[in-house]
Amino acid sequence: MLGLPDKPLEVPCFSLLFGRKTVAGSTIGGMKETQEMIDFAAKHNITADIEVVPMDYVNTAMERLAKGDVRYRFVIDVGNTVSKIA
Repeated sequence: MLGLPDKPLEVPCFSLLFGRKTVAGSTIGGMKETQEMIDFAAKHNITADIEVVPMDYVNTAMERLAKGDVRYRFVIDVGNTVSKIA
């Protein structure tokens, strides 16, 4: 669920417990705050070092993560759009 519900949320406790799942929340902000952060980063030339990988590379990427062979954050090109842009 994304966002804040307008009424209390009913949680299936046993499914969470036996399924080893968690419920978490964050107050990182909404669209306005996110856009302000992106604008600030753009203004100050703050960028992220990433490695864009195609969807069929995910298993290899996971193996590389397990080996500690990752220099940058992986970004998965789910829509296979990067080759269209470049």
